[in-house]
Amino acid sequence: MTDAAELPTLEAEQPAILTLSQLRLDLQAKAPVCRIRTPAGDEGWIITRHAEVKALLQDDRLARTHADPENAPRYIRNPMLDMLITDADPQEERESHEAKRVLYTQSFAARKVLDHRSRVDAIAEQRIDAILDKGRPADLHADFSMPYSQQALCDMIGIPPEDREELLARMDGAREVDRGDGGAPDGQERGGQDASGDDHGMAALFGYAARIGARKRGEPTDDVISRFIESGLSDDEIGLHTVTLLFTGLAGVASHIDFGTLLLATNPKQRAAAMDDPEIMARAVDEVLRATVGSPVLPRYAHEDIEIGGETIRTGDLVLLDFSLANFDPRVFDRPGEFDVGRTPNPHFTFGHGMRHCTGAPLVRILLQSAYTKLFDRLPGLRLAVPQEELRPHPGGRLAGGLAELPMTW
Repeated sequence: MTDAAELPTLEAEQPAILTLSQLRLDLQAKAPVCRIRTPAGDEGWIITRHAEVKALLQDDRLARTHADPENAPRYIRNPMLDMLITDADPQEERESHEAKRVLYTQSFAARKVLDHRSRVDAIAEQRIDAILDKGRPADLHADFSMPYSQQALCDMIGIPPEDREELLARMDGAREVDRGDGGAPDGQERGGQDASGDDHGMAALFGYAARIGARKRGEPTDDVISRFIESGLSDDEIGLHTVTLLFTGLAGVASHIDFGTLLLATNPKQRAAAMDDPEIMARAVDEVLRATVGSPVLPRYAHEDIEIGGETIRTGDLVLLDFSLANFDPRVFDRPGEFDVGRTPNPHFTFGHGMRHCTGAPLVRILLQSAYTKLFDRLPGLRLAVPQEELRPHPGGRLAGGLAELPMTW
């Protein structure tokens, strides 16, 4: 095993656009399981190859539980990620996860999502109308990706229009990342606390979402919160689930709209094939999901020793399942660095796998397919307005999603 002082350190800086860092590629070439130091300064394991990621996604010895959550090793320090770490019994955590899956599956089943397709299309059309009224060039991130994602997800979940601005503003504060370098935003202490001791106003954030659930009890509609109410959840439970869904959904959807639009705009033959055939567009969505590069941020911990890839992961160790590296594994994907809308099969891990597969996948696919189709139908000449080398990731960090700006013209 590599000496602790010599461990490769995953960089805290933003990754290049649509490109895996050389360090991560080197780790994948070296071994499927590698000991590393995280941007937070803690030690952990990164799983770099498809087969081993798949195996651990199905391994009950890996969970989000840790005997000492307060001192558990971190990838990055962030209050929303920290709250995922629990000291619950691993069996209890599995049962809780399975119950949550059942609850979410009822809300995000493909049939229910398809029922909202016309509404999603209308939101995309409205955002494009606003872009055309404003004139070229447009910042697709600010003018389309974020507002479209916010409106579509808030509609589906059931956030009333009058509550959206306040709820999203509170969530922005919770996205701040403490990389362990001693710095923190003004008025906040290390560890993500504000002067009152509340983690980035987390209690206030959940309380605000809980009050939305309480008000909807008298006026249920066809949305996720109303189905939570029908399932017997308390207001506090509804607040927790609502924030979790928005937190995980917004960054992912906005990011994939940014990068998918960029990939389709810079690959005209691939774009033409997708626009000519809805089935190919559906495959294009999965290829965007595979090809978009992200960082392995979700904390997972071994609650028993695990032998895998020639290494022994000890109880309590941090394990990072690098989905992006697995999605570029040449052992599984032919020419992984190429964007191919006809790629099939496409066993990417962007939505996880097995019992850890994202229950919101049908909704994300519909949102992305509608976004790309409407954008390139209404703006067929859509193209970058600046050299691609000038694009930068969103300054909010890995948890904000997408690009700082995506200047495009048509």
